[in-house]
Amino acid sequence: MTDIAPVRLERDRLLPADPATRSIARDLYDRIADAPIISPHGHVPVEWLVDDRPFLDPASLLITHDHYVTRLLHASGVGLDALGLGESEADPRAIWRQFAERWPLFAGTASGYWLAESLRTVLDVQIPLSASTADETFDLIAAQLDSPAFRPRALFERFGIEVLATTDDPLDDLSGHAALAAAGEVGRIVPTFRPDRYLDPDAPGFADHVGRLVASTGQPGTFAGYLAALEQRRQYFIRHGAVSADHGVEVPETLDLDPAAAQALFVRVVSGDADAAERQAFRAHMLLQMARMSVDDGLVMTVHAGVVRNHSTQTFRRFGPDTGHDIPRRTDFVGGLRPLLERFGLERDFHLVLFAVDETVYSREIAPLAGFYPSVYIGAPWWFLDAPDAMARFRSAVTETAGFSRGSGFIDDTRAFLSIPARHDTARRADAAFLARLVIEGRVDEAAAASIIDDIVGPQPKRVFKL
Repeated sequence: MTDIAPVRLERDRLLPADPATRSIARDLYDRIADAPIISPHGHVPVEWLVDDRPFLDPASLLITHDHYVTRLLHASGVGLDALGLGESEADPRAIWRQFAERWPLFAGTASGYWLAESLRTVLDVQIPLSASTADETFDLIAAQLDSPAFRPRALFERFGIEVLATTDDPLDDLSGHAALAAAGEVGRIVPTFRPDRYLDPDAPGFADHVGRLVASTGQPGTFAGYLAALEQRRQYFIRHGAVSADHGVEVPETLDLDPAAAQALFVRVVSGDADAAERQAFRAHMLLQMARMSVDDGLVMTVHAGVVRNHSTQTFRRFGPDTGHDIPRRTDFVGGLRPLLERFGLERDFHLVLFAVDETVYSREIAPLAGFYPSVYIGAPWWFLDAPDAMARFRSAVTETAGFSRGSGFIDDTRAFLSIPARHDTARRADAAFLARLVIEGRVDEAAAASIIDDIVGPQPKRVFKL
């Protein structure tokens, strides 16, 4: 493979090519380029900020924990064991060499763009990345990681992060969040209630998780006790600053059951006797129950739907989840969420944010739902759609129906800490480009475009996530 340099970070990158439109986009972008980052959904471990330890090495920082990167390396023939995933051990320098050798594979990808921007703007790596420069770039980065300026808290401040949400198990004691809040040395770090493994009968160890949940809260092992245990843990999260509960579901289906039917179904799923249809019915009923709890306690409900998790069974068994083989599928929000919205959709203090990786649902389903129900908000382009062209398609798909006010604001949804500023910058440039086109076409005036872009980066996500 030929050597290629990281993407040149031109001032007007991602802005329209047409000079007149680019000029307007540049002015819009400049308004919000340095605005604080609001990150109300992500996966950065809170321990990184609590311990404030140096990052171990370039490979663990930029490669091993980023499934956007490992999945494409795997597709090119690199074994996940050679990347240190699962229980595997691999030499960080060897991992970096394989990555550098295959750097051209990332040309044109969103992950390649983020990596290039992180290398240039955060790590000050100015030499081309290639097989021949692998050791040199590894050493340059490793030397910087020993500096106090590259500790997690220092980077948090450097990135201008105002709010950062983590994603946490319902039984987590949240001691890390408590320690950060008491120290008061970094910005606002909030936990997020993520109960999937306690709601999905197909999740590994489901019955054990339910047993631990009810035991830890002193509730009886009935369906009513199970619901009370979840409610109790949600209150615990709220006391520790949580503003949202997140739900990752393959199928966004909801079902309203009476208490007797729900109790009977609960017994079957916990005992392991439920068939596939019954297990899906339980998931659907619990998604509706999560909405009911959000109406009661005020946590924003986010639903990340339409992904077949752990598509490769062999890979899952060997390396575990979150190792790059979660694949999008077709999604039905209109039919699946109707029972939920029939009960709670008109509750004005209920906030339901819908994220999809099926692009066809944006204009067909999510924008029309958000254009009617006061509770429904359009989640930002997520995961495979978290990319410049997909962001442009997203704006085109939803704006004509729901405008700009019904969106969530940008969500980086990442474990890759160094990519957070690059991802938010990408979204800001994409929005500036889209608004500039509307201005040049006479569809909004420049003053309105300026007001909209000011709102998108800060006030809007704060409103939607009750920050």
